[in-house]
Amino acid sequence: MKFVDEATIRVEAGRGGDGCLSFRREKFIPLGGPDGGDGGDGGCVTLEADPGLNTLVDFRYQRHFRAKNGQPGMGNQRSGKSGADLLIRVPVGTVVHDEDTGECIGDLATAGQRLVVARGGVHGLGNQRFKSSTNRAPRKITRGRTGESRELRLELRLLADVGLLGLPNAGKSSLLRKVSAARPRVADFPFSTLHPGLGVVQIGPGRSFVIADIPGLIRGAADGAGLGARFLRHLARTRMLLHLVDISDSDPGRDPVDEVRAVEGELDRYGEDLAIRPRWLVCNKIDLVPQDERDARVRALVAALGWRGEVAVISALAGTGCDELMHRVHAALAAAPVAPAVETGADG
Repeated sequence: MKFVDEATIRVEAGRGGDGCLSFRREKFIPLGGPDGGDGGDGGCVTLEADPGLNTLVDFRYQRHFRAKNGQPGMGNQRSGKSGADLLIRVPVGTVVHDEDTGECIGDLATAGQRLVVARGGVHGLGNQRFKSSTNRAPRKITRGRTGESRELRLELRLLADVGLLGLPNAGKSSLLRKVSAARPRVADFPFSTLHPGLGVVQIGPGRSFVIADIPGLIRGAADGAGLGARFLRHLARTRMLLHLVDISDSDPGRDPVDEVRAVEGELDRYGEDLAIRPRWLVCNKIDLVPQDERDARVRALVAALGWRGEVAVISALAGTGCDELMHRVHAALAAAPVAPAVETGADG
């Protein structure tokens, strides 16, 4: 299935039904009086987080959603039926924005969570509501109100504990394949990863965490260059980041220090606190470095970066150090705070 993480839809709540203008007219019953009933309320449009969905692709084919209108009132003091609410299912992790104002109106981060995005119109009143001792035959009613309508931008942010980042060909997808059952595409050319991937890392019975792989970043990614820019949002919910860097000599023109700095710059420019998120330096492709040079090369990189955080040395392809890294990550997650939800400007 095609992965889609952003979509724009229009939602329209139902209109309230009009009140009824009616008088009771039955044989042998004089002075029947007004008996027009109220209309029904219009249906609301509600979004629900469904754990069975993992993409917004369905909204590429249907973009307009409308709830039912309320029925008008009827004689004999009968109220109209309220319009049926419309329930739209979206993936867990969907953030909802008002396209016209830019306001974030909801964050569906929990399975089963619901958010009313368009409220139905209020019903109109029938003429029975306006009778009084001085007005025994009112001919006044009110019309039902129009329901809310909105243009919404849906933005999917994957729910993961750990995010993998780095330049293209840093080995992110290879690591995801090695430590989980996920099978992302792995190739010896840049941008083999074209959309985010999720994998569950099983440490032991009842001990697991979710890891996310996003397309490789390049310079200017925060401004839209390359493939990684539009997927940086998927790191927003992670509690920690694993920054992979290739320390081999596979390309003599590469400088690992510059590569790390380039990614750091994009994180800082993108915002959302990604630059200050707990981040570990993972030196990958150690199997391509001569045995007697490995320690010195890692120490030189750490010193040049002035790195003060955690450091790991692995070979994602051969599996060297991967299990140890995952156990360390799991232990760190147990002590790490849960990532905050996206701030919203309206109550859900």
